[in-house]
Amino acid sequence: MTDVKHDLGLRVMKMFNILLLTVPFSVCWYLYYAPRTAAPFFNKGNWAIIALYIVIYMAYCKIYDAFLISISRMAELVYSQALAAFIADGILYVVTYLLTKHIPHPAPLLLAFISQIILAAVWTYIARLWYFAVFPPKRSAVIYDKRPGLETVVSEYGLRKKFDILVTAGVAEYLDDPGILGGMEVVFLSGVHSHERNLILKRCIAQGIEIYVIPRIGDTIMSGAKQMHMLHLPILNVGWQNPPAEYLILKRAMDIVIAGLALVIASPFMAVTAAAIKAVDGGPVFYRQKRLTKDGREFYVMKFRSMRVDAEKDGIARLSAGSNDDRITPVGRVIRKCRIDELPQLFNILKGEMTIVGPRPERPEIAAQYMEELPEFALRLKGKAGLTGYAQVYGKYNTEPYDKLQMDLMYLAHPSIVEDLRIMFSTVKILFMPESTEGIAVGQTTATKEPEM
Repeated sequence: MTDVKHDLGLRVMKMFNILLLTVPFSVCWYLYYAPRTAAPFFNKGNWAIIALYIVIYMAYCKIYDAFLISISRMAELVYSQALAAFIADGILYVVTYLLTKHIPHPAPLLLAFISQIILAAVWTYIARLWYFAVFPPKRSAVIYDKRPGLETVVSEYGLRKKFDILVTAGVAEYLDDPGILGGMEVVFLSGVHSHERNLILKRCIAQGIEIYVIPRIGDTIMSGAKQMHMLHLPILNVGWQNPPAEYLILKRAMDIVIAGLALVIASPFMAVTAAAIKAVDGGPVFYRQKRLTKDGREFYVMKFRSMRVDAEKDGIARLSAGSNDDRITPVGRVIRKCRIDELPQLFNILKGEMTIVGPRPERPEIAAQYMEELPEFALRLKGKAGLTGYAQVYGKYNTEPYDKLQMDLMYLAHPSIVEDLRIMFSTVKILFMPESTEGIAVGQTTATKEPEM
């Protein structure tokens, strides 16, 4: 009954948000744009416009996780809703242009968007107050093996209102006394081996305890298994990175079309960037660097140069230290913050060396370092290197290599055009977020040794 009440309450709050943020657009449409739209445009047409707005806004709210009021911070929720509203407003502005004989005045829509930001902030504040007043934090436990420290992460990310962690124990301690989970509503399993994890899972399921599992690499690979029946037995068929031919053809076609259009649209910004880089120190505009793509093939990735010409004069490959790296030029700080330095990689995509969505290309020297401690890092090379990817959308600048590997493998285990599109749209969200946003490691070393799969 509690879960039903929880789900119903959230659905009502979501619908209220959708209707609330639709009001400013509707007022703007009826008072300004509708009277200036090509006639005849009857009232049913007006309702169609409003319905179209609602559909677009809902779709982008889902993509940007705009309604996760129980686990997302207020600023992120408001930002996600505002971005969804901005895109919906923009699309409907284009629709309005198509229905008229001139470019519509943007001022009324801009005022509507400002109102939407304010309403999003008010809704988020009230929704969070309501949620945490109605649903107290769940009694929670953390069972860990290779990865201690999850309770610290829960606290640092402001989730103590969602999960009240009362028990933190190693897996050996649990096996000695399974009763420590008595009275728990939620159990987190962090880096627990499959045998012990299965024992805990079965016990928790039997007792109606909700479970969150931080997977190991073998779990991520198994997530892409195909369910089938053979020999009168249920069987999981694990075929790694063997997508159908039609997916590969469509993905390549999308790469060519999107990269081509992006180059046309971005060309003015690229020209200004090139001039600025040249004006600062007179050095080369582009920076070519050897990277790895599918099956370990080497290629030279193209980027706008954001560091000094002598950044690696000693010939040693080094990872960037983020915004604190003193090798970055003044222009480089700006183009890195806006991700403009990545735009020349569109040429790599057109050449077929990269794709729009895939694991980010790594330098051979850095990849070799990772694989000394984490041999499974080579599994990333089962897919073509991408301009953006699962790890870029859901990870942070300093997310540990092991966790980025897990994210990349999760993407490779589920090849899908729908997933590619979702990651593309989600990339728009992180473009305006600080590149060096801090992630919090959970029991990590440099590459988190965990060769067992």
